[in-house]
Amino acid sequence: MDFKSTLAAFAALVMISLPVGVSAESRAEDLLQRLQQAEDATAAARLERQIIDEWSKSGSPAMDLLLKRGNDALEVEKIDEAIEHFRALTDHAPDFAEGWHGLALAYYQDNAFGPAMDALERVLALNPHHFAALRGVGAVHEQTGHAALAYEVYERVLEIRPHDEDVLEALKRLEREVRGVTL
Repeated sequence: MDFKSTLAAFAALVMISLPVGVSAESRAEDLLQRLQQAEDATAAARLERQIIDEWSKSGSPAMDLLLKRGNDALEVEKIDEAIEHFRALTDHAPDFAEGWHGLALAYYQDNAFGPAMDALERVLALNPHHFAALRGVGAVHEQTGHAALAYEVYERVLEIRPHDEDVLEALKRLEREVRGVTL
C-alpha cells in the first residue's frame, strides 16, 4: 500500500467516525421543543437537566471551572465567594449566559434585587428561552411587590416549561391579587 492510499483510507476512516456536527445551541433548541410537549413532570425534569447541561457548556475549561466554583459556593451558601467567581466569569466571558445566571442567583440570595435583575436581563438578552432566568425575573418582581408583573412573567415561564409546580403555585398565590375576586 502506498502513502496516498494509506492517507485516503485514514481520511475516510476519520470522516466515518466523526459525529454529525450538532451544536450545543441546536441540541438545546430541540430539547426546549420537547420540553414544551413533555407528557409529565418527570419527563420535563429530565429534559430540563439536559437543557441546563447544554447551556452550561462555555467551550472553555477555565470558564467551566469558574461556573462550577460559583455554583459550588452557592450550594454551601458562601454568597460572597460565589459572587466573586461569577463576576470573574462574566468579566472573562460576557457572552456566556450561564455566568450571568449564576451571578443573578448569587445576588438574589444576597437580597440584592436590583443587581440580580440586571444580571437576569443580560441572561435573557443572550438566551431569551432561559426559563430559569424568567422564573428569576418573576421572583424578583414578586419580592419587590410587583405582583402583576410577576404573574405575567410566570405565565411566560409556563409557555416554555408547562410542568413547573413552583410557578403554578405562584400563579395561584398571585391570582387573587392580580385578577381580583370573581363574583
